[in-house]
Amino acid sequence: MPLLETENVTKQYRKHLALDKLSMSVPEQSIYGLLGPNGAGKTTLLRIINQITAPDEGTVELDGHRISRKDLAHIGYLPEERGLYKKMKVGEQALYLARLKGLNKQDAIKGLKEWFTKLEIIDWWDKKVEELSKGMQQKIQFVTTILHKPKLLIFDEPFSGFDPINAKLLKEEILKLREDGATIIFSTHNMSSVEEMCDHITLIDRSRSILEGRVDKIRNEWAAHEYEVVFRNTVNVANNSHYEVLNTETNNDKTTVRIKSDGQKDVNGIIRDMTDSGQLISFNPALPSMNEIFIRVVEANKNN
Repeated sequence: MPLLETENVTKQYRKHLALDKLSMSVPEQSIYGLLGPNGAGKTTLLRIINQITAPDEGTVELDGHRISRKDLAHIGYLPEERGLYKKMKVGEQALYLARLKGLNKQDAIKGLKEWFTKLEIIDWWDKKVEELSKGMQQKIQFVTTILHKPKLLIFDEPFSGFDPINAKLLKEEILKLREDGATIIFSTHNMSSVEEMCDHITLIDRSRSILEGRVDKIRNEWAAHEYEVVFRNTVNVANNSHYEVLNTETNNDKTTVRIKSDGQKDVNGIIRDMTDSGQLISFNPALPSMNEIFIRVVEANKNN
């Protein structure tokens, strides 16, 4: 069942159409990737979901009803543009933000200290925010976003500014949040994170949704008759009437060849052709990365 649904959401800013009849359905307890080039309309959609602005047309539903300001208590939003009061002490700032989400003081302090200890920032409790690195500040805002255990979490570029170790730590925590029942919208330009974490995606370009669905299904659909063939030893594979050689790499005692079939010959027939070139170790569909798909889809959309 979907936790969040948008239907034909449209938003116009003077002469700029930010969103054009955008519809999407975010399944409950999933990580949903919201993708697109800069200026595509992602931030506008997130602002509409968070009641910061309203759509000109269309509807947004949360948990089966029209979303309203009352639902903000059940949403946690970490925007790309962070903002903390630099002169406040870290603990005071985090407590203030937690109280705004409706937590009482005792529960807020207990939860904050547990998360601060887990993310190794407890020693900064009495420091001023301005003394913290960008990554440390992001950890604080992450904690205050999730502390009230909202139904819907929205992370806009959550790994920006993190070193690889802390990015890995945050990814693990986000995956645990899903396991514990949270539904997550994850907006990012990092396609490797999409492959690692997302169950579903919507790709927005020029204000419209141009690709949506399960990540695994999309990658399989975009494989487009491409295969990765691994041979023992060094071999030379030439084009033939049914497939084109896209790439060949030789490493130690193996040669990996990527081919694209014309779709006219079945896989068993192609494998028989391949065995004429050498001893096969493996033959598998060559799934394109989400980065490749992103580029292909957006470039194709430009030509339409």
